[in-house]
Amino acid sequence: MVRFLRSLGGMVRLTVIFAFGALGLILKRPATRVQRAEWLHAFCMRTLPRMGIAFRQHGTYPEHGVVISNHMGYLDIMAFAALHRCVFVSKAEIGTWPVIGWMTTMSGTVYVERGRGGSANRAKGDIQAAAAEGLPVIFFPEGTSSDGSSVLPFRSGLLTESIAAGQSITAAFIRYRLTRDNGPDVAIENRVSYWDDTPIALHIFRLVGLRGIEVDVSFASSPIAFSPAASTDRRVAAVEARAAVMELGGVIEPEPVTT
Repeated sequence: MVRFLRSLGGMVRLTVIFAFGALGLILKRPATRVQRAEWLHAFCMRTLPRMGIAFRQHGTYPEHGVVISNHMGYLDIMAFAALHRCVFVSKAEIGTWPVIGWMTTMSGTVYVERGRGGSANRAKGDIQAAAAEGLPVIFFPEGTSSDGSSVLPFRSGLLTESIAAGQSITAAFIRYRLTRDNGPDVAIENRVSYWDDTPIALHIFRLVGLRGIEVDVSFASSPIAFSPAASTDRRVAAVEARAAVMELGGVIEPEPVTT
């Protein structure tokens, strides 16, 4: 019952935060990509502490180029944006979500449609434009979120386009932890990360009732040094990029199961 009441209060608080955020976005109507990135940065920097979420950065956030990371859920976007102004590349479905979709669109998100041939190529122009304006571009090559125990195989489309465009690509790694006791049935995998079939509204309700959420975002000290083969073979590029992210996060590839 205590956790339910915390969640209920958290949902009321979150609704108010997003309502005022949407109102501010309507009034400001940021016109340029840089202005939209500034708005998102300011909004997330204020919102995470109000949700009781602490965020920390390890290493230097790249000022430009592409940043790739593992993906554990919707909080990843707020964490990266809270640390620095940036532009995200995201799956097109998010643009259709009520309120959140409108806000992500207004903040300058570049959308990619899964399963549509040439979608990554069409996004290339927006990525290059953002980079030219001095905004780092963030995307999650796993293509979907996971529980954080490993890193899923990377999709290669955007990686290939970024390499071909001469963009520097820097590895990042995000992880969460709970610093307070929230009960024996609460774990990072099912309450903070969002990767299973739980309805998003229910997941958010549970999330805002948690105490002591901390997020750490680490950045590699230099861009990924891809092999010559990565420029011509997208599968090689995906493997090398994933290896760089896993190494940064200290994630070890599980041994294959033999029968």
